[in-house]
Amino acid sequence: MERVITRGVCFLVLMSGIFAQAQTYNGYTLYSKMGNHNAYLIDMNHNIYHSWTFTDATGYSSYLLANGYILRAVQYANNQLNGAAMCGEVQKADWNGNVVWTYIYSTSTYCTHHDIHPMPNGNVLLISYEVKTAAQVIQAGGIQNIIMWPDKIIEVQPQGATGGTIVWEWHAWDHLIQDHDATKSNYGVVANHPELLNINYLQTQDWLHLNGIDYNSTLDQITFSSHNLDEIYVIDHSTTTSQAAMHTGGNSGKGGDIIYRWGNPAAYNQGTLSNRVFNIVHDAHWVPANCPKANDLVGFNNQGAPGNHSCVDIFVPPYNGYSYYYTSGTAYAPSTYAWRHICLGDAQDQSSSQQFPNGNMLICISSTGYIYEIDSNQTMLWSYTAGGTVPKAYRYTACYVNGSITVTASASPTSLCIGGSSQLNASASGGSTYTYSWTSNPPGFTSNLQNPTATPTVTTTYKVTVTSDICTASDSVSVTVSQQPTVTASALPPMICVGGYSQLNANATGSIAYTYSWTSIPPGYTSNQQNPIVTPLLTTTYIVQVSGSGCSGSDSTTVAVNQLPLTPTIGAMGDTLYSSASYGNQWYFNGTAISGATNQMLIVTQDGYYSVQITDINGCASQMSASYHYVGPQGIQEQENTSFVVYPNPTTGKITFSGDMITGNYKASLYNTFGKLLIEVKNSNSLYLSMIDNGIYFLVVNSENSGTIIRKVILYMTT
Repeated sequence: MERVITRGVCFLVLMSGIFAQAQTYNGYTLYSKMGNHNAYLIDMNHNIYHSWTFTDATGYSSYLLANGYILRAVQYANNQLNGAAMCGEVQKADWNGNVVWTYIYSTSTYCTHHDIHPMPNGNVLLISYEVKTAAQVIQAGGIQNIIMWPDKIIEVQPQGATGGTIVWEWHAWDHLIQDHDATKSNYGVVANHPELLNINYLQTQDWLHLNGIDYNSTLDQITFSSHNLDEIYVIDHSTTTSQAAMHTGGNSGKGGDIIYRWGNPAAYNQGTLSNRVFNIVHDAHWVPANCPKANDLVGFNNQGAPGNHSCVDIFVPPYNGYSYYYTSGTAYAPSTYAWRHICLGDAQDQSSSQQFPNGNMLICISSTGYIYEIDSNQTMLWSYTAGGTVPKAYRYTACYVNGSITVTASASPTSLCIGGSSQLNASASGGSTYTYSWTSNPPGFTSNLQNPTATPTVTTTYKVTVTSDICTASDSVSVTVSQQPTVTASALPPMICVGGYSQLNANATGSIAYTYSWTSIPPGYTSNQQNPIVTPLLTTTYIVQVSGSGCSGSDSTTVAVNQLPLTPTIGAMGDTLYSSASYGNQWYFNGTAISGATNQMLIVTQDGYYSVQITDINGCASQMSASYHYVGPQGIQEQENTSFVVYPNPTTGKITFSGDMITGNYKASLYNTFGKLLIEVKNSNSLYLSMIDNGIYFLVVNSENSGTIIRKVILYMTT
């Protein structure tokens, strides 16, 4: 019957090959025959692309690693335990067949068997029997007084060429339940503890007979299938080894207890054989994350289809974070499978399936070595008969086998001003001929060129996807777009005197980091500071160039420079000092400014050193004048009398005096600073001075009733 089916399938492939070839998931298919010393990679045309030859025979499964190495379960020659698919050894070999690592796990009390699984961290999961004596079985609550080989799972970290460290392990024996003998261990109500294994359900030596194993790195969980109990199980791998032996701990909080089981609720007293879905199950695994039905669980149901035919069943676990929803007193959901494929051939044992990203599936019928591919409509697209017993087969893409392609995206420049352009570049390696597809975020840019030019108006990330054969690789590069900066230059103060300074300032819009470059007209000044200080000697215009992220802007500001006024000189007439400047004077006595002394003339009353400084209308101050050393006269001294007034004083030629102390006859005399009489009048309060020179004089008034009054008079006639 199987031969007829196989020939019919082959005929179908020949008839439909033209239409179906484009729909296949292309790559290389790996298989090895149980008990054989070879492993093969065949292409889509059935040609042997690569093969390995080993000294030791294959025990069960083989896996191709990303570095071209092959990991395989091996039949160890010195096994002391004998059973189905007994291995005892695992090997890793390079592309050329050189064995680079061997690990033997086989004694009289334990031995690996069936499937293995390579983990992302480089470790390997192994299924192993462990022997329990009849006494141990009875103490555990077993009904039959027999030796049993329950299973354990170990995680081995390779060490050197022949060593390994067990970094994690789980034992089924730590998670038992029995309702047979209350005086023995593990006693309880089986139906109330679906997280435990009923030791008395189908009790036999090779009790569980685990055969398939898989690891989910996202959940950090392990799934495995049991041939004899017709179930698939899930346990928590996030536990420590000590937690895995208990009932608490790990992400699920349940330690090493079963966190999900499916396929035969009769095994935990929540159903009968009529509720059983699996009838001998192998190859438990999750649908890969990049495939349709991702994270669903899969089992090869050897005799589960009507007529005891083989099928592949996919079912949807009731995920609840790192646990699974369960209603007490019922069977685990779902009640049945979500998808089923009736196989094109039957296998009473072993076999496998593999799900592809395009929705296709590869099925391996172990008993005949028949391997075929179907699409999502279950149309057969490709097949190959290897012959012999092939427990498992897997297809790997050309990228995986030959090395993935890589691509590096770049842009020049990566920062620009709005309105500018950037040259994108894609550099690919690892393939032969390439096609390129550029997209952008925000959307709007597409190109099939290897090195297109982009003119973004906002900061944009460009992604390039490179394809060579069926291999793809992607990379991204961002181009930062900045607005043209608005620059404002200023100077404080904008006008200075020779010898002064001004603080330049440059303000630019935007929050990016700018660089600054100052120059001047007339030339000679440069600075890279944002706000430099300048000391120009003449009126100068300063220009600033502001740059950042490919953008630039400029502005200018002028600092006006005023020359200093001429240094004044001091003239003297008696006790009156004269500045050569008619405005802006400030007089100093012994180096200290005299408050309010800002006129052109200064009447001095103290001996000492006098100087004067001029400040013009621009605020520029002259150099200080030479000091004038004044020594007062020793002749006539002025007398104080607040009621006697002489006006105007200073005068331009005529003075008048008055005071209530002048009564009766009086005489008015005018003397110079040396005491020489110049003018004298009687009983007249006015004197005319136009005939004498500018200078300081003393008016002496003698009254027959009030005595003598002396006042200083300043004569200053302009020409």
